[in-house]
Amino acid sequence: AMDPFSQLIFTISVASFVIFQWLFHKGSPWVSTHFSPGFLSLSDKQKVEWNSRTVSTFHALLVGIFCLCILMFDDAVNEDPVWGDPTLVKINVAITTGYLISDLLLIFYYWKAIGDKFFVIHHVAALYAYYYVLGQGMLPYFANFRLLAEFSTPCVNQRWFFEVLGYPKTSRPNMANGIAMAAVFFMVRIAVMPVYYSRMYAVYGTEAFYLVPWGGRVAWICSSICLDIMNIMWMHKIARGCYKVLRSARQSRAGKSQENGKTD
Repeated sequence: AMDPFSQLIFTISVASFVIFQWLFHKGSPWVSTHFSPGFLSLSDKQKVEWNSRTVSTFHALLVGIFCLCILMFDDAVNEDPVWGDPTLVKINVAITTGYLISDLLLIFYYWKAIGDKFFVIHHVAALYAYYYVLGQGMLPYFANFRLLAEFSTPCVNQRWFFEVLGYPKTSRPNMANGIAMAAVFFMVRIAVMPVYYSRMYAVYGTEAFYLVPWGGRVAWICSSICLDIMNIMWMHKIARGCYKVLRSARQSRAGKSQENGKTD
């Protein structure tokens, strides 16, 4: 039989799954219809992706803020990153687990609209890693630290919202979001790498490290390296895109000033 806390974690995962399904099918369409008139003019495929991204943004903000609070105030996890008391981390990971299973189900069901092999691989790899956190309570600091990356999700989704609503790439809202996306993506996925890997290096080879089974080490080390290779590739694409938009906006402004008989 499961102990009371394990039952609580299981309940949170199931509740998370149900809530995210409700948000996709009912919550997002209702909010979007009332606050974004452009939603009604979208195609069925676009509405599916819109709702998926709305739910994704809500999940990212929820677990991201929770993750930041744990990193700042949970001394047990920060002092012992491998075997520290994982109570709060387990709750956060349980919320994400419910979301990932919900999203996987939607991806398969609406494959023609939002099907993506990469997202399936990403979700399955994350669930595999979270199995060790929820099941055995190991590596709470590292599992939680990874959730910091969620802070870049709202800006990425907002970029898609602007695009589908027909905002020009050089419009002020689009450019402001693009700059914010590049800055936040860099901060939560690239700039934090030295901190993450220095903590990993510090515990490598210690007694606590050797208590982690091989499966757990593979899920931890290999997935971290693979994810960060992808993060570097994405950062490169985002930086190039941001540079192109800023350059074209600058050129168009220069063109307008010349038409008005003025020069820079």
